[in-house]
Amino acid sequence: MDNRNLLLAVVLSAVILLGFEMMYPSQPQGPVGDAQTTAQTQPGQDPTIPTAPRQMPGQAGGAPQLEAPVDGAMKNAAEMVAQGERVSITSPSVTGSILLKGARIDDLILNGYNETLEEDSPKIRLLSPRGSQNAYYAEYGWVGTGIKTPNKDSVWTADKAVLDPNNPVTLSWGNGEGLTFKRTIAIDKDFMFTITQGVVNNTGQTVTLNPYGLVSRWGTPDVSGLYILHEGPLGVFNEVLEELDYDDLQSDGKIDYATTGGWIGFTDKYWLAALIPDQNQPVSARMLYSTTGLIEKYQTDFVGQQVVIEPGQTNQATTRFFAGAKRVTLLDGYAEQLGIVNFDLAVDFGWFYFLTKPIFYALHYLHGVLGNFGVAILLLTVAIKLVLFPLANKSYVAMSKMKKLSPEIKKLQERFKDDKMRLNQEMMALYKKEKANPAAGCLPILVQIPIFFALYKVLLVTIEMRHAPFFGWIQDLSARDPASIWTLFGLFDWNHTAYIPEFIDIGVWPIIMGLTMWLQQKMNPQPTDPIQAKVFMYLPFIFTFLLAPFSAGLVIYWAWNNALSIAQQWVIMRRMGVKIGE
Repeated sequence: MDNRNLLLAVVLSAVILLGFEMMYPSQPQGPVGDAQTTAQTQPGQDPTIPTAPRQMPGQAGGAPQLEAPVDGAMKNAAEMVAQGERVSITSPSVTGSILLKGARIDDLILNGYNETLEEDSPKIRLLSPRGSQNAYYAEYGWVGTGIKTPNKDSVWTADKAVLDPNNPVTLSWGNGEGLTFKRTIAIDKDFMFTITQGVVNNTGQTVTLNPYGLVSRWGTPDVSGLYILHEGPLGVFNEVLEELDYDDLQSDGKIDYATTGGWIGFTDKYWLAALIPDQNQPVSARMLYSTTGLIEKYQTDFVGQQVVIEPGQTNQATTRFFAGAKRVTLLDGYAEQLGIVNFDLAVDFGWFYFLTKPIFYALHYLHGVLGNFGVAILLLTVAIKLVLFPLANKSYVAMSKMKKLSPEIKKLQERFKDDKMRLNQEMMALYKKEKANPAAGCLPILVQIPIFFALYKVLLVTIEMRHAPFFGWIQDLSARDPASIWTLFGLFDWNHTAYIPEFIDIGVWPIIMGLTMWLQQKMNPQPTDPIQAKVFMYLPFIFTFLLAPFSAGLVIYWAWNNALSIAQQWVIMRRMGVKIGE
């Protein structure tokens, strides 16, 4: 079998499969009925309502029941925040508040991120109060047997009205039976809360309690549905990442994990809410799903080791809560400073982690020097070309030899047009005599595929690329080229997306990419097989449509890479005396 045909088939198959997964994602997960609820709860409780975390395995103690969803119509978050006494949260990165009734962190807006590129676009709201549309909040507390602990209706008192990076807030609540619960909440300048829960024992008896934390999310979030991007519950348990889709959790109802340290929470494409227990202590963690009426509810939680409080003594447990943007450098910083194992895996770098993360850091460094991620992509492409220069140079020399042999090959085709076996023998003899390799031209493409995929992942999953501008009309490298042939690239402004199918909505950069691919093809030797030649002829057009929906940064990389390859190949062909443009 012709090696060139085999390699070509592998390359095309890989590209087609890659394109199919990126362009035709699985459908977003929709709601399911009550009949699918399988969440396990404690005896005597409503089986459709998740409970607070139970005690560690083998320990005695009850667990308070979490509240059921609010009846009636859901209100928006702003309306809910206006109700009840709160402690304000003010920091460079977030704005929000803590509800004193229940002491929940349930109101958080990310200061540095807007929903769209529009100047008046609202800021991203990450957390919302119980009872609001798509409620999403964190709660901490204690579980124990026969002990009155704070619950959803407990009203705490605060020593300050404002929480900021320089001023932690301490909340207090007494159970009227000799126990005083204190909760000190601190926040840094970014997205990390530190929660220290303390218990003062004035009962005259030894008290044993277990601390817990939970993140509750109401309603199934809209997700991209991309096969290569995880959005949903996740966590690291005993240094191993576990990811669960919303529909999988709907089927399972409840999944338990036993781990030392680690973390657990929910991830969106760019945002994360994660509970981070003491990294040196064993904890019991869970992922839960249930429904009440039409409301679906998801929960991730953990319960920590027993805390023993002797009479007249105070004891405490410290945990952390991350709620914010998944900036790679920030997550890596927390992982190093706080010892949070594999915290960077909250960013879905995928199977090509060994390529994706270095490519991100290279772009991040170049952006710091150049101030533009688009220019950083161009410069990184040059660096990649230099690294791959020996392989590419050898390949282009081989292709130039093949192009030089084109007249001889045509003569053989005419001479043995009725004898395919003899034709193949004569061609193999010619290749051997001239030391030409017809498959050598495929090697650079094979090498480029994992790099292409890794860069695609960087542009897709890293928030640093979100709303990152290039030049001109490209104001978001993570989004598709907004220019369109149907508006004459912006000359006419009309709602073409309502009438024109997405797959034929082509922008400027995909066209540039297609032209560079066509020019590069013209410089290469034409395949001897007629069917293969036709496939090659249509490839630039196919790729133009295939890559049009991809992020503009990726298409710019591909076009620039083609341009550099053309220049390199042109120099080699001139040096070898091969006619260009034949």
